[in-house]
Amino acid sequence: MPVLLGAIADDFTGATDLCNTLVRRGLKTVQLIDVPRLGAAVPDAEAVVIALKSRTIPVADAVSMSLKALAWLKDAGARQVLFKYCSTFDSTDQGNIGPVAEALLDALGASFTLYCPAFPEAGRTIFKGYLFVGDVLLSESGMRDHPLTPMRDPSLVRVLQRQSRGKVGLVQHATVAKGPAAIAEAFAKLKQDGFRHTIVDAIADHDLEAIGEAAKDFALITGGSGIALGLPENFRRKGLIGDGGGADRLPKIGGKAAVLSGSCSQATLAQLAYMRERAPVFVIDPLAAASGAKVADEALRWSADKLGDAPILFAATAPPETVAEVQQRLGRERAGALVEDIMAEIAKGLVALGARRLVVAGGETAGAVVQALGVTGLRIGRQIDPGVPWTVSLPESLGEPALALALKSGNFGAPDFFLRAFAALEGAAA
Repeated sequence: MPVLLGAIADDFTGATDLCNTLVRRGLKTVQLIDVPRLGAAVPDAEAVVIALKSRTIPVADAVSMSLKALAWLKDAGARQVLFKYCSTFDSTDQGNIGPVAEALLDALGASFTLYCPAFPEAGRTIFKGYLFVGDVLLSESGMRDHPLTPMRDPSLVRVLQRQSRGKVGLVQHATVAKGPAAIAEAFAKLKQDGFRHTIVDAIADHDLEAIGEAAKDFALITGGSGIALGLPENFRRKGLIGDGGGADRLPKIGGKAAVLSGSCSQATLAQLAYMRERAPVFVIDPLAAASGAKVADEALRWSADKLGDAPILFAATAPPETVAEVQQRLGRERAGALVEDIMAEIAKGLVALGARRLVVAGGETAGAVVQALGVTGLRIGRQIDPGVPWTVSLPESLGEPALALALKSGNFGAPDFFLRAFAALEGAAA
């Protein structure tokens, strides 16, 4: 099966979110964890998404990682490349979105691309270049106080321009609403006028479908998972894929169940509050870990008589003021690394104890967990909530028994997500 679409995602849960969109539109999709070696076997899939951990690392490292991913995807025969980042455009004034995109453009020999992180199903929309989260501007949402990438400017044109060498333009919704031909004409005009980048408004799924069609011949497209809504149909029109039946089929996975939550987003805080009333919860204290306590060992001892078919929860999730205090005492990087290391050790211990069904909340936490478990690839199944599907580790990744993993972006999911995910797993299996 030829790889039609190759994607590079800047975190693990974001990669799974993108895979979810592609599968729902009928594209058989595999997520790879980090860049395989050149010449490694190409998975049996129409779309391959390479999940990196590059969102918050130094710009030069993010660029280097992304170029290695691009080289592998080109070698695998990908006809189009998508650079996927968060629907809240998580970044700083230094990057990493602009620098990575410009490096990818250079490597592909392309001179122009679009940026559209809109995801209307999850409440992310763009109007006149301003990003909204639900009914409020990005700068008024919970992202304002994100511990790693606080987003305090809702103008995506301004944010991207501060990160980019090339000029940044805007295609407004009045043009997008006219359909693919008008959007393509606007792209051509911007390119002619010397722009290298453009933000594109989108407030509904049909806007994203039209944008995808207008960009059918782009070497590089960038955006959130929503921008992928229109891409499979481009391949379908060319007769390269069928109707997509069965793209989300997964094998049935049994085994013990657990949730590992490292995100401190508002959505995850609500999910933790819901879970506290319904399941055992172990709270991870990074300050204790910094003082030498063996927190992972303590957590696994706690779980010994609780781990079973019903999920239990391990949480480093905390309100912004608590996170700020921990970061002040330990430093942002050390605090984050401590939590990731603890979660990784707990995950390994849980699998050794027979856990085979895991929900992981937070992109950094998910990255640490899948790497610690040695997972190198995931087959994508049905959606639990917008942006979050169940996945199953590929046989060549871990061998048997396989693991069922739901990797949830911190901002995604309803309050009852953790418990509902396990009920949905039965429906996700073939």
